Amino acid sequence: MIGRRFAVLISTAAVVMTACSGSATTAPAAASQAAAAGGACTVGVSWNNYQEERWAKWDEPAIKAALQAAGATYISNDAKSSAETQASNVESLISQGAKVVIVLAQDGVAIKPTVAKAISEGVPVIAYDRLIEDPQAFYITFDNVLVGKLQAEALLKVKNSGNFVVIKGNKADANADFLRDGMVQAGVPKVGENSATLTNVGETYTDNWDPSKAQTEMEQYLTASNNKIDIAFTENDGMAGGVIAALQAQGLAGKVPVSGQDGDAAALNRIALGTQTVDVWKDARLLGKTAGEVAAQLCKNPDLTKVANSIVFNSPDKNKLQSILLTPQAITKDNLNVVLDAGWITKDKLCVGVPAASAPAACQ
Repeated sequence: MIGRRFAVLISTAAVVMTACSGSATTAPAAASQAAAAGGACTVGVSWNNYQEERWAKWDEPAIKAALQAAGATYISNDAKSSAETQASNVESLISQGAKVVIVLAQDGVAIKPTVAKAISEGVPVIAYDRLIEDPQAFYITFDNVLVGKLQAEALLKVKNSGNFVVIKGNKADANADFLRDGMVQAGVPKVGENSATLTNVGETYTDNWDPSKAQTEMEQYLTASNNKIDIAFTENDGMAGGVIAALQAQGLAGKVPVSGQDGDAAALNRIALGTQTVDVWKDARLLGKTAGEVAAQLCKNPDLTKVANSIVFNSPDKNKLQSILLTPQAITKDNLNVVLDAGWITKDKLCVGVPAASAPAACQ
């Protein structure tokens, strides 16, 4: 995916794109339970951490609906952010009769032996949203290099010079580096480099994309630079919330451009408030629907090359994976109506606390 962008045109009555999000408190709604009774094909989903709001709110219902439409059965389990637990969870799904397994990897490297074992047993594996470097796994995600490019373009449009920091996601998640590659395409200096106009004063990975850790990282960078930070390239919405909290404490919220991705309700509200500059939206409903449809196809024919609308993705480790890469969309204060019209968020949630005098068009 590095240096290349693919877009798969998939018709949908909704809109075109994504979202990541906060925190739910329930276990998978139908964990280890059939969502479609009597299906000829059972599809297992291994969630890395079901406590994140997005999976329960958007992805899982879309996967279930697609499987139900195909007459398939859904089962799932939750690794709770443990790579070791996820390995045993995948094996458990297969022992329960899963003929296809969808894996949202906690650690894309650690899960590789388990994925290889499943494939050797004749169980197709779909790497969902996060890359697993196995050429025999099917990869479904949004174009994450494009996500990073859209983030950086939006921030550089607001401020194109000065000191910047990069708050990256989990090091074990290939998406963190894909996003950073996209930023470089938009004109952000490479890791460890500066340009004539942009100076890197801090860059780090953030374990588990943790918002509280991102806040601590930003606080440390602000202290070290005497608050002289002009741009914060932040890779997702949860971490953007932590970064903005650190800026708020120094009276800098709304003055330093901040990026995110996922379409979290809180992040979209921050865009309306003016404290977050861009949220790259990836419609998780489309991602889940696509994964469910691909799983149903693989139940009938395990040949990955026969999956409709698939392309070959050239991975960082030079593997060629059959893939579907969907197209994200940048959301700023100027086009917030897109997520409203898509039914992604309601106006009362989008515009809560937004002063009438500074309200964007979507909140008027």
